[in-house]
Amino acid sequence: MRLPLILGIGLLIFGLMLDFYIYHRLHRSTAGRAVKLAFLCSAAVTNLLMLVIIIWPKRDVNADIIPVMWLLYAWITVYLSKLVYCLTSWIGLIPRLWKGRSLKCGKYVGLPLAIIVFITLWYGAIWGRRSIHIENVTVTSPKLPPAFEGYRIVQFSDAHVGTWGTDTTFISKLVTEINALHPNIIVFTGDIVNRKTDEIQPFIKVLSRLHAPDGVYSIMGNHDYGDYSNWPSEAEHQENTLQLRRIQKQMGWKLLEDEHIWLRAGNDSIALIGVENWGEPPFPSYGDFEKATKGLDANTFNILLSHNPMHWHSIVRESAKADLTLSGHTHAMQMRLRTPWKNYSLSALKYPEWEGMTEYTRPDGSLSRVYVNIGCGEVGFPARIGADPEITVITLNHD
Repeated sequence: MRLPLILGIGLLIFGLMLDFYIYHRLHRSTAGRAVKLAFLCSAAVTNLLMLVIIIWPKRDVNADIIPVMWLLYAWITVYLSKLVYCLTSWIGLIPRLWKGRSLKCGKYVGLPLAIIVFITLWYGAIWGRRSIHIENVTVTSPKLPPAFEGYRIVQFSDAHVGTWGTDTTFISKLVTEINALHPNIIVFTGDIVNRKTDEIQPFIKVLSRLHAPDGVYSIMGNHDYGDYSNWPSEAEHQENTLQLRRIQKQMGWKLLEDEHIWLRAGNDSIALIGVENWGEPPFPSYGDFEKATKGLDANTFNILLSHNPMHWHSIVRESAKADLTLSGHTHAMQMRLRTPWKNYSLSALKYPEWEGMTEYTRPDGSLSRVYVNIGCGEVGFPARIGADPEITVITLNHD
């Protein structure tokens, strides 16, 4: 039995348990018959959504996953809200362990909190995923040639254009904002589609508008290889990937495929390196860092584009051939709590570096940095809560 099927059945059972408890509370309350009937009808509809999700052919390359994405998100918004109500209601039952009277926490605390959770989740789906945030970062290095003082790199990542279907409104806005920053160079750090190359077709003209004096450069992300679908044949699988490579080049982007190029300013130069995706099990690892950096040394200022920040954490940070690594991939799991002191996300449970800049001092005293852009698109569920779509402006300074 496949894991998604097991997960779907588990969520269905979990939802039914919450509904049973809430109906039990309603039955013992003074709620009228109409209220109870309305609850039963709404519970039947939402659990029907999960049944549709379970039987949907999600791995079929020809199946449209946008409907199931929205159905799942609708289910999550309802049952996460119900869970909040149930948890507070259970807290109110604690005094009964000492034969005291139960507290009405569910009614006076749980219900308002559940409403807040529901509204917040839908805010993330309707507004949060469209609210672009521009992050300004300065990178200072004594290795940077003087001619590159003030050099501006704009990074964006994880567009996942397939989540938008054929609606180009947001991506057009994103392109306009990037161009308005007047960068020297634009870099895209992977995951332009969700599952297959066809998703990019409505967006080719829009993405072709990106422009910078030193060009637009990109790398492949884990979703760009078509490994999240079942293909009729391996030949079609490979052709899908080749087509995406061709389209990026047709858009005027320079796709870096385990290679490096030189960016020049006056008589000075720095290296821009791009690797294929460095994957984690169960997906393959395509990247070859050694091949991409062949001929480079520690004397030049080298910038690496690598989709997955775990590549930097596991391998790259120990190498003197990459001074600054630009990554994406994490999305901050599309949910982040921002505070004046520190940001929090469940993404931190999996990725040591999941957002922003991290520095590492090598044994020889040299410095390695990674910047993780939390992306501008969505996959899995169509919302961003506290993790607004990000455009990063990186300004290089000589120490």
